[in-house]
Amino acid sequence: MELRHLRYFVAVAEELNFTKAAQRMCTVQPSLSQQIKDLEHEVGVQLLTRTNRKVELTEEGKVFLKEALLCLEHAEKAILDARQVANINKDQLSIGFVPVAEMKIFPYIMPNIRAHFPDIKIHFHSLPDAAQFKALKKGDIDIAFTRYPNESGDFNYVQIFQEPLALIIPKNSPMAEQRHISIKSFNQQDFVISDEDASPQLYKIIQDFFKQSKLNVNVVQHSTNILLNVNLVGMGVGWSLVPAYVLPLLGDKIIVKNTIEPLPMIGLYASYRKDQQNDAIELILRILKEQFYMDFFA
Repeated sequence: MELRHLRYFVAVAEELNFTKAAQRMCTVQPSLSQQIKDLEHEVGVQLLTRTNRKVELTEEGKVFLKEALLCLEHAEKAILDARQVANINKDQLSIGFVPVAEMKIFPYIMPNIRAHFPDIKIHFHSLPDAAQFKALKKGDIDIAFTRYPNESGDFNYVQIFQEPLALIIPKNSPMAEQRHISIKSFNQQDFVISDEDASPQLYKIIQDFFKQSKLNVNVVQHSTNILLNVNLVGMGVGWSLVPAYVLPLLGDKIIVKNTIEPLPMIGLYASYRKDQQNDAIELILRILKEQFYMDFFA
């Protein structure tokens, strides 16, 4: 029996659907079904009942699921512990981040890290939020700067700040001369929106804002990075809502418009493993707390 058999079984047990479980495990359904059959043969009991309409756990399967989850949890912990022991005497720090951290966070923390730990080797990983949480759990990074927190209980996290979204429009737009713009004027306007996979939290906040405000915009382009939002607006493709940190990057073909109604906010969070002992991370948290007056969360 291998760990992959347990992972496949847990996926099927949680999804109760072989197709969804196969997609979750990035495999094909026939292969997944064979792995489950092999597992049942080795265990010596039927773990699942299958019909054309549904999949259910047997009583034996329910008991096996509890132990399989514990086994996988112990395996993950063993990997993490081994990596931490391997790195315990190494002066290195791996930082995961989204682009805003480069402009708003690193200028504060990097000089202090260099001053206090001159020999430390720092690795930077520009990753989407979900990829950072996965890397943090595996021990591939030591601290994550993300747009939303992971509230699974695996990590400690702090909210560093919240920043407003800003409306940017082409300088030659008919609305450019107006001092303030009502969000009602968003209706039927062409908009450049950040891509859901690239910026899931920004995408969610904007979509929720449009829905709650009952706005019907014309999304003409999804952008895979925030600088593309800016460039497309500068080319006259449409309007866009961007985090305030982007505003210093705007060119002379783009203007920022105040809105009569408030625009939504987006946060930035730092997360780290609960069992982690790292002097550099403690320094980072102290600097950020002093600079941004953060509140700490479990």
